[in-house]
Amino acid sequence: MTAMNDIQGQIFDRIRKGKRGKVFTPKDFLDLSSRHAVDKALSRLAKGNDIRRLGRGLYHFPRTNLRLGITPPPDTDEIADALARQTGTRIAPSGATAANRLGLSTQVPAKPIYLTDGRSRQVRIGKLIFVMKHVAPKDLPVGSRMSATVFQALRYLGKSAVNPEVIMRIRRNLSAAHRAKLVKDARYSTDWVAETVREIARGDSGAATNG
Repeated sequence: MTAMNDIQGQIFDRIRKGKRGKVFTPKDFLDLSSRHAVDKALSRLAKGNDIRRLGRGLYHFPRTNLRLGITPPPDTDEIADALARQTGTRIAPSGATAANRLGLSTQVPAKPIYLTDGRSRQVRIGKLIFVMKHVAPKDLPVGSRMSATVFQALRYLGKSAVNPEVIMRIRRNLSAAHRAKLVKDARYSTDWVAETVREIARGDSGAATNG
Protein backbone atom coordinates (compact mmCIF):
# COMPACT_ATOMS: atom_id res chain seq x y z
CA MET A 1 0.00 0.00 0.00
CA THR A 2 1.39 3.40 -0.98
CA ALA A 3 1.64 6.28 1.46
CA MET A 4 -1.23 8.06 -0.35
CA ASN A 5 -3.48 5.02 -0.13
CA ASP A 6 -2.63 4.67 3.54
CA ILE A 7 -3.62 8.31 4.22
CA GLN A 8 -6.79 7.87 2.21
CA GLY A 9 -7.65 4.78 4.24
CA GLN A 10 -7.03 6.57 7.54
CA ILE A 11 -9.22 9.48 6.50
CA PHE A 12 -12.07 7.25 5.37
CA ASP A 13 -11.83 5.15 8.53
CA ARG A 14 -12.30 8.33 10.59
CA ILE A 15 -15.18 9.46 8.40
CA ARG A 16 -16.96 6.11 8.76
CA LYS A 17 -16.57 6.18 12.53
CA GLY A 18 -18.43 9.49 12.62
CA LYS A 19 -22.12 10.03 12.03
CA ARG A 20 -23.61 10.01 8.57
CA GLY A 21 -24.68 13.43 7.40
CA LYS A 22 -21.49 15.00 8.71
CA VAL A 23 -19.89 17.82 6.72
CA PHE A 24 -16.13 18.21 6.99
CA THR A 25 -13.14 20.05 5.57
CA PRO A 26 -9.50 19.17 4.90
CA LYS A 27 -8.61 20.96 8.13
CA ASP A 28 -10.35 18.18 10.05
CA PHE A 29 -7.65 15.72 8.93
CA LEU A 30 -4.44 17.75 9.04
CA ASP A 31 -3.26 15.74 12.04
CA LEU A 32 -2.92 12.77 9.66
CA SER A 33 -0.86 14.35 6.89
CA SER A 34 -0.06 17.50 4.92
CA ARG A 35 -2.76 19.66 3.37
CA HIS A 36 -1.72 18.57 -0.12
CA ALA A 37 -1.98 14.87 0.75
CA VAL A 38 -5.32 15.34 2.53
CA ASP A 39 -6.75 17.26 -0.42
CA LYS A 40 -5.73 14.49 -2.82
CA ALA A 41 -7.14 11.76 -0.57
CA LEU A 42 -10.49 13.54 -0.21
CA SER A 43 -10.64 14.15 -3.95
CA ARG A 44 -10.11 10.43 -4.61
CA LEU A 45 -12.77 9.46 -2.08
CA ALA A 46 -15.21 11.84 -3.78
CA LYS A 47 -14.40 10.46 -7.22
CA GLY A 48 -15.01 6.96 -5.88
CA ASN A 49 -18.44 8.04 -4.55
CA ASP A 50 -17.45 7.23 -0.97
CA ILE A 51 -18.13 10.84 -0.01
CA ARG A 52 -19.69 13.81 -1.76
CA ARG A 53 -17.98 17.09 -2.62
CA LEU A 54 -20.25 20.03 -1.76
CA GLY A 55 -17.96 22.85 -2.80
CA ARG A 56 -14.41 24.06 -2.47
CA GLY A 57 -12.96 22.40 0.62
CA LEU A 58 -16.31 21.00 1.78
CA TYR A 59 -17.27 17.32 1.79
CA HIS A 60 -20.31 15.38 2.96
CA PHE A 61 -20.74 11.82 4.25
CA PRO A 62 -24.34 11.23 3.13
CA ARG A 63 -26.89 9.27 5.11
CA THR A 64 -27.42 6.92 2.17
CA ASN A 65 -24.88 5.36 -0.14
CA LEU A 66 -24.18 7.56 -3.14
CA ARG A 67 -24.18 4.47 -5.34
CA LEU A 68 -27.93 4.12 -4.70
CA GLY A 69 -28.48 7.49 -6.30
CA ILE A 70 -30.36 8.93 -3.30
CA THR A 71 -28.54 11.66 -1.41
CA PRO A 72 -30.46 13.71 1.17
CA PRO A 73 -29.05 17.23 1.46
CA PRO A 74 -26.80 17.94 4.42
CA ASP A 75 -28.09 19.82 7.44
CA THR A 76 -27.59 23.57 7.10
CA ASP A 77 -26.04 23.83 10.58
CA GLU A 78 -23.53 21.13 9.61
CA ILE A 79 -22.51 23.18 6.58
CA ALA A 80 -22.30 26.39 8.61
CA ASP A 81 -20.13 24.70 11.26
CA ALA A 82 -17.78 23.40 8.57
CA LEU A 83 -17.53 26.88 7.02
CA ALA A 84 -16.61 28.24 10.44
CA ARG A 85 -13.93 25.56 10.93
CA GLN A 86 -12.49 26.45 7.53
CA THR A 87 -11.69 29.95 8.74
CA GLY A 88 -11.27 29.34 12.46
CA THR A 89 -14.19 31.62 13.33
CA ARG A 90 -17.22 31.46 15.62
CA ILE A 91 -20.76 31.42 14.26
CA ALA A 92 -24.38 31.47 15.41
CA PRO A 93 -27.60 31.39 13.41
CA SER A 94 -29.40 34.67 12.85
CA GLY A 95 -32.67 35.15 14.72
CA ALA A 96 -34.89 34.24 11.75
CA THR A 97 -32.80 31.17 10.92
CA ALA A 98 -32.81 30.04 14.56
CA ALA A 99 -36.58 30.46 14.92
CA ASN A 100 -37.17 28.40 11.80
CA ARG A 101 -34.79 25.67 12.98
CA LEU A 102 -36.75 25.32 16.22
CA GLY A 103 -40.13 25.27 14.48
CA LEU A 104 -41.11 28.63 15.95
CA SER A 105 -41.56 30.27 12.57
CA THR A 106 -43.05 28.92 9.36
CA GLN A 107 -41.11 31.45 7.32
CA VAL A 108 -38.18 29.68 5.65
CA PRO A 109 -35.34 32.17 5.04
CA ALA A 110 -34.47 32.30 1.35
CA LYS A 111 -30.84 32.31 2.40
CA PRO A 112 -29.64 30.79 5.69
CA ILE A 113 -27.99 33.66 7.57
CA TYR A 114 -25.32 33.06 10.22
CA LEU A 115 -23.54 35.62 12.35
CA THR A 116 -19.76 35.35 12.50
CA ASP A 117 -16.79 37.13 14.04
CA GLY A 118 -15.02 36.55 10.73
CA ARG A 119 -15.51 38.51 7.53
CA SER A 120 -18.85 38.83 5.82
CA ARG A 121 -19.24 36.58 2.78
CA GLN A 122 -21.68 34.49 0.79
CA VAL A 123 -21.03 30.84 -0.05
CA ARG A 124 -22.99 28.85 -2.61
CA ILE A 125 -23.55 25.18 -1.78
CA GLY A 126 -25.51 23.64 -4.62
CA LYS A 127 -28.60 25.81 -5.07
CA LEU A 128 -28.36 27.23 -1.56
CA ILE A 129 -26.53 30.44 -0.69
CA PHE A 130 -25.19 30.79 2.85
CA VAL A 131 -24.80 34.32 4.16
CA MET A 132 -22.10 34.81 6.79
CA LYS A 133 -22.64 38.24 8.36
CA HIS A 134 -19.88 39.83 10.41
CA VAL A 135 -20.73 41.07 13.89
CA ALA A 136 -18.56 42.10 16.81
CA PRO A 137 -17.48 39.11 18.93
CA LYS A 138 -19.46 40.50 21.89
CA ASP A 139 -22.65 40.20 19.83
CA LEU A 140 -22.28 36.46 19.32
CA PRO A 141 -24.14 34.37 21.92
CA VAL A 142 -21.88 32.37 24.22
CA GLY A 143 -22.37 28.64 24.68
CA SER A 144 -23.09 25.54 22.63
CA ARG A 145 -24.61 25.68 19.16
CA MET A 146 -27.99 24.55 20.49
CA SER A 147 -27.93 27.16 23.25
CA ALA A 148 -26.98 29.87 20.76
CA THR A 149 -29.85 28.79 18.52
CA VAL A 150 -32.35 29.05 21.39
CA PHE A 151 -31.04 32.45 22.53
CA GLN A 152 -31.16 33.87 19.01
CA ALA A 153 -34.69 32.55 18.43
CA LEU A 154 -35.95 34.05 21.70
CA ARG A 155 -34.42 37.43 20.94
CA TYR A 156 -35.90 37.34 17.46
CA LEU A 157 -39.40 36.61 18.78
CA GLY A 158 -39.14 39.14 21.61
CA LYS A 159 -40.26 38.84 25.22
CA SER A 160 -43.92 39.63 24.51
CA ALA A 161 -44.22 36.77 21.98
CA VAL A 162 -42.78 34.08 24.24
CA ASN A 163 -45.79 32.21 25.63
CA PRO A 164 -46.27 28.69 27.08
CA GLU A 165 -46.70 27.22 23.59
CA VAL A 166 -43.33 28.62 22.46
CA ILE A 167 -41.68 27.31 25.62
CA MET A 168 -43.17 23.86 25.04
CA ARG A 169 -42.05 23.78 21.41
CA ILE A 170 -38.49 24.64 22.38
CA ARG A 171 -38.53 22.10 25.21
CA ARG A 172 -39.59 19.35 22.81
CA ASN A 173 -36.59 20.10 20.59
CA LEU A 174 -34.09 19.66 23.43
CA SER A 175 -32.75 16.59 25.15
CA ALA A 176 -32.27 16.63 28.91
CA ALA A 177 -28.55 17.19 28.34
CA HIS A 178 -29.25 20.14 26.04
CA ARG A 179 -31.60 21.68 28.61
CA ALA A 180 -28.99 21.36 31.34
CA LYS A 181 -26.37 23.01 29.10
CA LEU A 182 -28.86 25.72 28.17
CA VAL A 183 -29.31 26.68 31.83
CA LYS A 184 -25.53 26.96 32.30
CA ASP A 185 -25.12 29.07 29.16
CA ALA A 186 -28.03 31.34 30.14
CA ARG A 187 -25.90 33.11 32.74
CA TYR A 188 -24.45 35.13 29.86
CA SER A 189 -27.90 36.25 28.65
CA THR A 190 -30.28 39.04 29.55
CA ASP A 191 -32.63 38.58 32.52
CA TRP A 192 -35.80 37.76 30.57
CA VAL A 193 -33.99 35.23 28.35
CA ALA A 194 -32.46 33.56 31.41
CA GLU A 195 -35.88 33.35 33.07
CA THR A 196 -37.40 31.84 29.91
CA VAL A 197 -34.60 29.29 29.80
CA ARG A 198 -35.38 28.26 33.37
CA GLU A 199 -39.02 27.75 32.31
CA ILE A 200 -37.85 25.58 29.39
CA ALA A 201 -35.65 23.51 31.68
CA ARG A 202 -38.43 22.87 34.21
CA GLY A 203 -40.06 20.32 31.89
CA ASP A 204 -39.67 16.68 32.77
CA SER A 205 -37.09 14.64 30.86
CA GLY A 206 -39.83 12.76 29.03
CA ALA A 207 -40.71 15.92 27.10
CA ALA A 208 -37.45 15.77 25.15
CA THR A 209 -37.70 14.16 21.74
CA ASN A 210 -34.32 14.87 20.17
CA GLY A 211 -30.95 13.83 21.57
